[in-house]
Amino acid sequence: MTIPPPARTALRYLLTVGMVSVGVMHFTNPAFFEAIVPPMLGDARLLVSVSGVFEVLGGLGLILPQTRRAAAWGLILLFIAVFPANIYMAVEGIQPDPNVTVEPWMAWARLPFQFVFIAWAYLFTRPEPRTAPAAVEAG
Repeated sequence: MTIPPPARTALRYLLTVGMVSVGVMHFTNPAFFEAIVPPMLGDARLLVSVSGVFEVLGGLGLILPQTRRAAAWGLILLFIAVFPANIYMAVEGIQPDPNVTVEPWMAWARLPFQFVFIAWAYLFTRPEPRTAPAAVEAG
């Protein structure tokens, strides 16, 4: 599937803003993310901080052509790495924010979106499509 360059750029910046925003939230509201880290994984605070750093770096890395492909692959790995937290939240019925109720169906419905995010990042693992040069008029 070919995505027109303007749409591809918009999707890239949307993912950049989303990743940086969520990454920053790991530091402004760490308790939300710590609540969904499965206990068997260890130090939730450390894991939340590390994933927050990589979300910000991955998002920012999408901006520059020199770092875009590596950042996209890094985000794919990150989406895979944090998937157990999403599963844990659904299976255990974790309510990460006492002020917001997450209905069980919402936690379960959220799981497939991880694959959407992986596919979204995958768009940027490929070189940018080249546009055909403008025709030169013979004069």
